[in-house]
Amino acid sequence: MQRNLFACALAALVLATPAWSQQASDATAPEASTATSTARLVTAKSYMVAAANPIAAATGAEVLKQGGSAIDAAVVVQTMLGLVEPQSSGLGGGAFLVYYDAGRKRLTTLDGRETAPQMATPKLFLDKDGQPLKFMDAVIGGRSVGTPGTVRLLQEAHNRWGRQDWNRLLEPAAALADAGFAVSPRLAALIAEAGDGLKKYEATRNYFFDTSGAPLKAGALLKNAAYAETLRLIGERGADAFYTGRIAEAIVDTVRMAAGNPGVLVLNDLADYRVRERQPVCISYRALDVCGMGSPSSGAVAVGQTLGMIENFDIKGLGPDNPQSWRIIGDAQRLAFADRGRYLADTDFVPAPIKGLMEKDYLGKRAALLDGDKALADDAVKAGEPEWDHALLFGRDKALELPSTSHFVIVDRDGNVVSMTTTIENGFGSRLMTNGFLLNNELTDFSFETHDNGVPIANRVEPGKRPRSSMSPTIVMKDGKPLLAIGSPGGSQIIGYVTQALIAYIDWGKDVSQIVAMPHLLNRFGTFEIEAGTQAEKLADPLKALGYEVKIGDMNSGLQAIEITADGLKGSADPRREGVAIGE
Repeated sequence: MQRNLFACALAALVLATPAWSQQASDATAPEASTATSTARLVTAKSYMVAAANPIAAATGAEVLKQGGSAIDAAVVVQTMLGLVEPQSSGLGGGAFLVYYDAGRKRLTTLDGRETAPQMATPKLFLDKDGQPLKFMDAVIGGRSVGTPGTVRLLQEAHNRWGRQDWNRLLEPAAALADAGFAVSPRLAALIAEAGDGLKKYEATRNYFFDTSGAPLKAGALLKNAAYAETLRLIGERGADAFYTGRIAEAIVDTVRMAAGNPGVLVLNDLADYRVRERQPVCISYRALDVCGMGSPSSGAVAVGQTLGMIENFDIKGLGPDNPQSWRIIGDAQRLAFADRGRYLADTDFVPAPIKGLMEKDYLGKRAALLDGDKALADDAVKAGEPEWDHALLFGRDKALELPSTSHFVIVDRDGNVVSMTTTIENGFGSRLMTNGFLLNNELTDFSFETHDNGVPIANRVEPGKRPRSSMSPTIVMKDGKPLLAIGSPGGSQIIGYVTQALIAYIDWGKDVSQIVAMPHLLNRFGTFEIEAGTQAEKLADPLKALGYEVKIGDMNSGLQAIEITADGLKGSADPRREGVAIGE
């Protein structure tokens, strides 16, 4: 088993490198998307993996081929992504898992989100004058590092649903770390773009830059002996080897000794970390159940609210080329984001009216605001008043959430389904590296401010609390069975990417290759964001005529999707990144 997986990883590397070399000659931006981008539709009978990197997808598919479960494949995919796509996710970050257990016919969500250290206070991101720090001043260094959750999540899921030996599942990434892999064009471009911020700390500088100080180029062979050693130690001793002992000590030392911006993480934060099982958040839309991750994710609520509002309109009849479709969708997103900013946070610390926010009558009242044919005025877009089991009011949150992250979906031979979004937050996280992996900057997903006009902000920093996220791993159910698994990276734009893909699939009849590749339009805070260089630009002037400000720019999703049908599986990966779908 171990040799077969390693051989698969090397084969994928060899096959992928020529394609990457060709891409490198054409690339003009780190994550360029074009109007001609298309996605490949992959079909299979038995199993499938769609992931953001071909090596990770190939090793995951090999696990499934040899009889492994979807969770076995997830362990391999995640540990491989942490090696070949380190800027997006890894052992030093966190993740949300939505899982369908075919044997029990049950949907489960596991929360592996990072937590704030016990020594953190609501003033963590305020300067000596009580003013919020500049965002990147907070990101780079130890202050932004939360207690990582990914390793504990992987083992928790494997303990419940894994079949194959834990130790062997970590070996493919360890073996490839020792042998070395070819730096992809996207990774090379992102290293170059990160510049001096990535050079600030020695371990990161030595890993991502050559001896002359130049950023690694596409095709360069990159080895990571420290990562291999870390994986093998976790393989032998389990997740406890990460959360206690020398790896934990190195994490804490790296965080607390970060020059210029030390953090407050301590060993007990790691030793005490636990994965939480959460209740899935589902909404009925066009006779389907769209299900995702609950608190501390805002994704399933915001996606569900948007769908719940637009269900009151004939989006199918209007079609994807009609600016009125996008007016309804965009303003529904704005209303959902207004609720998100006021009410949603880690419900282990603050109550949230999630049931009220998703209630049909409430969404019907919110949808009534969308009647008409012009953009909602800014003063009309505010948080609603959902039903509570008690009275409470929070201030508006202004937390930033920048795009990075990764997503993968997996279906095994038995019909078990994984939809997992995984992150270290900003590209390259805190820029701190230890034991061969980058540490997250997840704490900057908290609100830097503690109060809004004297009213506490739900998503403020508190010891042990998990920062709010927009990650939206989703499984769509039909008649109690999984129909579609989907998700995306992209910061708070994730919500719009996933919502649009679901509307395109359910209302506009597009297949999975079309929904991951279609041009993006979304609206979070009033400005309509339109993907540059795509057919969506044709809607810019009509949307302006409806009263919107419009911003045209890159919108670098990384959607992965698998459709489960009676005839087999159909999958695809977002062409804006390097992902692929592989199945048999």
